[in-house]
Amino acid sequence: MAYWLLKTEPAHDYGYDDLEREGRTVWDGVKNNLALKHMRQVRKGDQALIYHSGKEKAAVAVADVVSDPYPDPNLDDDRFVVFDIAPLRRLHRPVTLKEVKADPAFADFALVRMSRLSVMPVPAALWKRLSKMAERSAD
Repeated sequence: MAYWLLKTEPAHDYGYDDLEREGRTVWDGVKNNLALKHMRQVRKGDQALIYHSGKEKAAVAVADVVSDPYPDPNLDDDRFVVFDIAPLRRLHRPVTLKEVKADPAFADFALVRMSRLSVMPVPAALWKRLSKMAERSAD
């Protein structure tokens, strides 16, 4: 299993509340070449942190990847792929970007280095660290 971080802006686009309400969605709308490269590596059975950008700037939940990537059915261009996700669980508490940036373990993490990237891998050690951060009280 691999781990991913998927960014979305709930105020203008889509949030974890929407995913819970719908039960499943197509993760689409990605145009950045590096993010698309990551999307092609996603596999059914992987897990993804749902990160709310905009005002919130925090990882808020975990979703299951429930399909392998496939060509975006709304575009006539095989470069663009999508995959399906389903809600798994909310984090005990959101983990903010400020907290992530304050932890030296995340210095090379794409969320810190390439803040506009919408889909990125999360190394297993960082996934565990983020999960532990979500379980403890915010400072």
